[in-house]
Amino acid sequence: MADNEYVVQMKGITKVYPNGIAANQGVDFNVKKGEIHALMGENGAGKSTLMKMLFGLEQPTEGTITVNGEEVSLTSPTVAISKGIGMVHQHFMLVPNLTVAENIVLGMEPKKNNLFMDYKKAVEITEEYAKKYNLQVDPDAKVRDIPVGMKQKVEILKALVRGAKILILDEPTAVLTTQETEELFKELIHLKEQGYTMVFISHKLHEIKQITDRLTIMRGGKSMGVYNTADISKEEISRLMVGRDVILTVEKEQAQPTDVVLRVRDLEYTNEWKKKMINHMSFDVRKGEILGIAGVEGNGQRELVDMLFNLNMPDSGVAKVNGHNILGESQRKIRDLGVSLIPEDRMTFGMAGAASIEENLISDRCAQKRYNNGPLFNMKKIHEDSDKLIEEYKVLCKNRTQKVGMLSGGNIQKVVVAREFSAEPVLIIADQPTRGIDVGATEFIRKKLVELSREGAAVLLVSADLNEVMELSDSLIIMYNGQIAAYFEDTKDLTDTVMGEYMLGLKQQSPEEVRRVQHGE
Repeated sequence: MADNEYVVQMKGITKVYPNGIAANQGVDFNVKKGEIHALMGENGAGKSTLMKMLFGLEQPTEGTITVNGEEVSLTSPTVAISKGIGMVHQHFMLVPNLTVAENIVLGMEPKKNNLFMDYKKAVEITEEYAKKYNLQVDPDAKVRDIPVGMKQKVEILKALVRGAKILILDEPTAVLTTQETEELFKELIHLKEQGYTMVFISHKLHEIKQITDRLTIMRGGKSMGVYNTADISKEEISRLMVGRDVILTVEKEQAQPTDVVLRVRDLEYTNEWKKKMINHMSFDVRKGEILGIAGVEGNGQRELVDMLFNLNMPDSGVAKVNGHNILGESQRKIRDLGVSLIPEDRMTFGMAGAASIEENLISDRCAQKRYNNGPLFNMKKIHEDSDKLIEEYKVLCKNRTQKVGMLSGGNIQKVVVAREFSAEPVLIIADQPTRGIDVGATEFIRKKLVELSREGAAVLLVSADLNEVMELSDSLIIMYNGQIAAYFEDTKDLTDTVMGEYMLGLKQQSPEEVRRVQHGE
């Protein structure tokens, strides 16, 4: 193919960070005009770094970037935008307190008398672009009040308003339901038909197969080749990403749940904006089972987890672990009752980035007798146990003294999981345990969760990944608007279409139905 048929050509791209870590090594990445091109690979494979260089957030150590046949030096996102490149980040870059229209024109606001922002004009621009690209949004709604699917559209419109013809979409479906994903895909295909080009970063193999034309696979900072999507199987993609065969489904024996470990009754919580986020919520998690909680983000899942680990206080209600209250108790006391937490935000709540792997691994148990010789730490024992956990949880690192913040996302998560799973928990609260991490680490963590539940732990799994919730859960709650919209005692015959209907509030079981099924009444 003639070079001028490529809108993006990245040649021999190498990126070495000041700490000596090479994120990309001699990568070639070429995108044709008007295609949806998948960029795939495990976390730490170098996908995000490569795209950050295309968007001007990072600069290559070596290599050249050509856009529309012209070699460019993308020194900042402003330069990238001027070349027609837009990026929709995995974590939305929107201002929650501003309206949709204000967010869309941010930094390029139409002015009235050269002084004040012309809000009416901002709304007009938003409506014009929304109509043109079939991306329906409410210009006057505050971003904090709109659903995740609409935030995604606002981000795309924001890039289009700035003149982007090449869109980089970073994990665009990570927080969407099946129905919202289908809608997004229709919109992306509509853009493609109008001549737009998209780079689609994703871990979700079925989506890649559904929407992309070609794909580039990365592993360990290098390109493993470019393929026509239609010509390569999901298994082959996995093998190229991970370097071995990955089991895409979770093998698990039938659960044999016994005693109730976590009992939650009539939990209520209203947030600072006076919105009721948890509304009379009651459920049990039993020994030996994984109870999943599914729902579109923003329907109370985060608030629920925060209350169970004392990051927040409910307005009313009860939550007990083996008969002991945990609401408002210190995190030390909650941990002493045998509760482990894999937090959604691992960087803020899961670990100390500036501390070593070893310090993070023993942070919850350094007061134990085995690690103390009188006033001094028993360093020999601490080193032994840390090395054992690093090996058992396959943490890729130089050694136990390496700072956790230097690891890839998947390995940071393995450090968190190694600490939490090795504490002999009676209850594991796993909040988005595999979000944004690679296929290999995901498979490892899911297997461990099943293993611990079958050994007798009670597991409460909160995940926005439908596939994960359906594969892992023995029983399942679907949350909508702070309430339990549905409870399924068995997930075997549940389809993602049915789940989507409850998640979007199109269907709701009656409270009596939920109670009857749940408490075996």
